[in-house]
Amino acid sequence: MRVDLFDFDLPEENIALRPVSPRDSARLLVVKPGADPALADHRVSELASFLKPGDALVFNDTKVIPAQLEGIRHREGAGGQQVSATLHMRIAPDVWKAFAKPGKRIKIGDRIQFGEDATVCLLGSLVATVEDKGEGGEVTLRFELSGPALDEAIMTVGHIPLPPYIAAKRPEDEQDHKDYQTIYAREEGAVAAPTAGLHFTPELFAKLDAAGIQRHFVTLHVGAGTFLPVKADDTTDHKMHQEIGYVSAETAASLNAVRRAGGRIVCVGTTSLRLIESAAQDDGTVAPWSGATGIFITPGYRFKAVDMLMTNFHLPKSTLFMLVSAFSGLDTMRAAYSHAISSGYRFYSYGDASLLFRNDR
Repeated sequence: MRVDLFDFDLPEENIALRPVSPRDSARLLVVKPGADPALADHRVSELASFLKPGDALVFNDTKVIPAQLEGIRHREGAGGQQVSATLHMRIAPDVWKAFAKPGKRIKIGDRIQFGEDATVCLLGSLVATVEDKGEGGEVTLRFELSGPALDEAIMTVGHIPLPPYIAAKRPEDEQDHKDYQTIYAREEGAVAAPTAGLHFTPELFAKLDAAGIQRHFVTLHVGAGTFLPVKADDTTDHKMHQEIGYVSAETAASLNAVRRAGGRIVCVGTTSLRLIESAAQDDGTVAPWSGATGIFITPGYRFKAVDMLMTNFHLPKSTLFMLVSAFSGLDTMRAAYSHAISSGYRFYSYGDASLLFRNDR
């Protein structure tokens, strides 16, 4: 499909730079597809009223790490140059793929020293060698530290990689370390937060429990590729970056039992949906999953397992707006986004949410 079909105008004032407080007071646009889509304005705190006993919410429990690194590139016969690297996928205990700037000037064999004065407390210098280069500024970095020692070093010198549309307007601060993390985050490895989950509070969990709504957790380590624009003119020419995910055998069995009992699988965020659909079989059953997924969902995709989706509002011409258009229909989502913009909904990572019903037509 033409990428420009997924374009829309978004006023700057609709972009959220901070979340609301409390988290579950964010607005919730409930979207039911149809020839004349049903759109209803609510609050996230009312989520339980749109679900029924036996439904299952699926959360992504990945935890954001300070994956934004600043350093100096060193090369024999050349002076040092400042480099920024955003880690996005770990492929070995001492190796990460990253997006680097300025990517064109970096060469295989370059050594990069990260951190203030290139030191990391008692660990010494955090040094990486560029082992490979890909497209769009992607590089493969092999660090001189490995495993937990590397994790500790990254935690010491790294910064929370705020989305570009926020970072361009203000710097990261201490509040972001709390705001840009779900309350149930536990598996370290994400570069970006699964933002639909940012709306949940202990009070909302208590309401969902009282309503008989199940909770299940999967892990998809969100990569920096989620922020990359679609530069192709046609969706068939866009290549998705892969992300590492896990669905346990226990979770898969529980979700299959939910479906057999007539309950609905409700994914919280596009990341959990992408993982569940990667793990789903043609008959709709969910299998255990461990590995990388580069699933790219556009209109025409047949959803196998997911019945409902809670998600934030996404960028124009983004793979995520394509995904929600596949889920509820392009015309439906155009109408929903037009309503959201005119009604003052807050967009993107720190913004409001939508609850989407699947279009089965």
